[in-house]
Amino acid sequence: MRPTRRRFIAAATTAAVVVPLGACVFGGDLRVVVVGDAPASTVVPDGDPARTALALSSTLFSSAEGVVIATEDTADALAAVSSRSGLPLLIGTDQAVADELERLGADTIVTAQGTDVSAFGDDVDVREIDPADAEADVPEARRTDDATPVSLFVDPEQGGPAQAVARAEVEASGGTVREMPGGAPGRSSDTVAATKEAAGSDPSVGVLALGATFGPAEQWTSTLHTALTAPELPGGGTTVFPGRRMIAAYGSPGVPSLGILGEQDLEESIDAVQDLADDYAGLTDDGVIPAFEIISTLASSEPGADGDYSTELDPEALREWVDAAGEAGVYVVLDLQPGTSDFLSQAKHYEDLLTRPHVGLALDAEWRLLPGQKHLEQIGSVSAEEVNETATWLADLTAENGLPQKVLILHQFSLSMITDRQDIDTSRPELAITVHADGHGTPDSKLETWNALRHDLPDGIFMAWKNFYDEDTPTFTPEQTYEVEPRPWFVSYQ
Repeated sequence: MRPTRRRFIAAATTAAVVVPLGACVFGGDLRVVVVGDAPASTVVPDGDPARTALALSSTLFSSAEGVVIATEDTADALAAVSSRSGLPLLIGTDQAVADELERLGADTIVTAQGTDVSAFGDDVDVREIDPADAEADVPEARRTDDATPVSLFVDPEQGGPAQAVARAEVEASGGTVREMPGGAPGRSSDTVAATKEAAGSDPSVGVLALGATFGPAEQWTSTLHTALTAPELPGGGTTVFPGRRMIAAYGSPGVPSLGILGEQDLEESIDAVQDLADDYAGLTDDGVIPAFEIISTLASSEPGADGDYSTELDPEALREWVDAAGEAGVYVVLDLQPGTSDFLSQAKHYEDLLTRPHVGLALDAEWRLLPGQKHLEQIGSVSAEEVNETATWLADLTAENGLPQKVLILHQFSLSMITDRQDIDTSRPELAITVHADGHGTPDSKLETWNALRHDLPDGIFMAWKNFYDEDTPTFTPEQTYEVEPRPWFVSYQ
């Protein structure tokens, strides 16, 4: 058997030439054909760089007479070679890589000096380079106008070797790499705009994402569709958290004893909460959005006509506040204190308001009574099952109406207030479920409550904080509030 043909490339002066549609030629003899049709949109795993490289090579390239072969140690350096040469990048010399070489029809390998590629047989032309030499001459390609119609979304907060490999593979095919912080296409107006540019009118093809921060592959097209079609939230974007934080005034219109929201009229309330948000704006790189948390069903000492110890405000009476808040860029959360009713029944009472893109929901378990109980005789509680029933209804309502993600707040200051909390379902991307720590008193007691509620918190739940003007001793300043770890995503004032 004749030995593997090896060449050390110290210089290259061969010229690239234009080739037929979808093809690139290197040095006049290395032909690469990229796929002509956009691949199905999906999430590519990033746990193993070698698997990432194989997945993208098979997705983006129809054939290639030359490939770049790297090891784990040389993958980062050779990724740059793949990107600028237009050659597919593969990692390792196992059977899966050999099979991909055969599928591509590759008979030339570009690799680092000293790499053992003998596993691929004697009939390959091996061109060795020094990957540490940024000026090393490597085969160059001239792409036609028919580059692969694909975009790759990467989360810059993740990084890692698989990301370097994926970037190179897509750039080699002529595709585009776009950064999506947090893996959220709906995180901001900028990411929404980038998603619209990448996906065009059909999110089901041409948009790849790298890694688990972008969510399950089976939900990816739906995630893109929401970013493309849903109205944007106050502050921009279609996902609530992360990417923004909220500062809220809590209370009920016209009822000063229940919180600061009832201490002034509508216009003054908007001005007041915008000033509150401004106090926090310089303390974080995230956008800070003002919010109202409106007590919409009020715990009552009397059973009332329906016997449930809860007074439901007429949705029409709240509409002016909801509409004006939306026009002013203020998010709205409707807070429920259901008495012996249940959260789902009361939520449905406000269904029309909840179809507004800037309106979320809060469940206040302190005021959820069992039959025969009365308020202030005990602390109320709710089961995870009832929370999940309400969350499912709200998520379905959001999806059916093409709305952006909604806040779903769970008020809590005692672990007993939400039974079986570990069973709360956080899988619905339509909701940003948030536990709101309602403890008041001294800083030590508030932080003790905060830490207790954080313990064994189910994955996917955000944390919120409440400052009390009268019950806290003293009330936390904005600086002190944002020194709480982890920094709360939602802060309300009562």
